[in-house]
Amino acid sequence: MLQDPHPDFASVIQPGEEILWRGKPVFWPFVLHAVPMLAFGAAWGTFDGALLSKAFLAAQGDFDPFLLAFALIHGFPAWGSLLYAAYLVLVHKSTLYAYSNRRLLLRSGVVGTRFKSIDYDRIQELDVTVGIFERFFGVGTVRAYAGRSSARGARLYDQFVSIADPYAVYRAIKGVELDGKTARRYPNALRPAVNPGYQPELKRSA
Repeated sequence: MLQDPHPDFASVIQPGEEILWRGKPVFWPFVLHAVPMLAFGAAWGTFDGALLSKAFLAAQGDFDPFLLAFALIHGFPAWGSLLYAAYLVLVHKSTLYAYSNRRLLLRSGVVGTRFKSIDYDRIQELDVTVGIFERFFGVGTVRAYAGRSSARGARLYDQFVSIADPYAVYRAIKGVELDGKTARRYPNALRPAVNPGYQPELKRSA
């Protein structure tokens, strides 16, 4: 049972707020999210390498800063995929997820520390996804959609990535979310003394 909030969340916990669950992503499935990008980067780098090698040979060894700059920019998908994989390895250590009786909490960061929270009343959709690598490791990702979209209109999700027991966490969050929405819809302070109103029982996860 959790006795106290994680010290890294203690600085952002509000009065009366209680951490009900916290967890970290499982390392390998978390890092293996980079595989599709690495595969694309490898294919791009192979094609790009053959093309640019001919360009450098054509330059007959003369240093051409324009050609070098073009090679670096055009080869971004290749070396950028490596940077993304390295980022996932480095950020894993500081990545931590939690949910409280009021909101979802996410902590991450490579150099500094970044906290993010999503209040339950903002969540429009909650689901669980299990990728190929996640299925192999017996983990999954809980996703919350809070109305954010990209410039192209694609939905942006806040995610608990590659966590153990994702369905149990999903069910628990749905329960807390329902309790909170019911309490706000039927506030006890507005009820007569003979009617105690809605009294949710929030339980901590093991």
